[in-house]
Amino acid sequence: MNTVLLTRMPQLVGEAETVERECARAAADLIHARQTVLPKRLLAPGPDANQLQALLGAAAAAPDHGQLLPWRFVIVPRSERASLAEVFAQALRERDASATPEQLDQAREKAHRAPLLLLVVVDGVRGDAAVDLAERILSAGCAVQNMLLMATAMGYGSALTSGKALGSQALRQRFHLHSGEQALCFLSVGTVAARRPARTRPTVADYCSTLGPAPIPTQ
Repeated sequence: MNTVLLTRMPQLVGEAETVERECARAAADLIHARQTVLPKRLLAPGPDANQLQALLGAAAAAPDHGQLLPWRFVIVPRSERASLAEVFAQALRERDASATPEQLDQAREKAHRAPLLLLVVVDGVRGDAAVDLAERILSAGCAVQNMLLMATAMGYGSALTSGKALGSQALRQRFHLHSGEQALCFLSVGTVAARRPARTRPTVADYCSTLGPAPIPTQ
């Protein structure tokens, strides 16, 4: 082996370890920098075409048992926001026939927030039936988190929103959902107009425990 390489080996190992530590630190900083910004505070400009492809590409790195691809995203462009607004109004009428004009307008307004809006859809029946709905939703959640983190890395704010409209016939028909699909949430991305202080994060002790010894059966 080259003697110069042998001489530099400890230095190269040390440099590699330094890079790994820096990468881990950067990843942790990115993860903890992510916070939900309400869609009404997400303004133009949103991601450009290349950034949008990078966001969607990040979703592909999500765990996917059996490679079923049990989720998909539907982009709602500006040209279709008025159509979505009517879907929201119709969804409100489905569950409340006495909804007032003001309430219907409030429902419509939600369709016009954030420059980038996507619907997240999960398929509960596609492919191997042994992969249950919980796994499919978990995979979709990982895909969404990848996109949220990528948006944060790009300097954008983001949010997930849900609501009763997701289960409405009006929405199912407009987005052409088949019987095995369900709408999980909307994902919004844009430039942050006003950022609130980050919420207090739970500590590890709040959500992690260690399995103890099994109890000894009594005779």
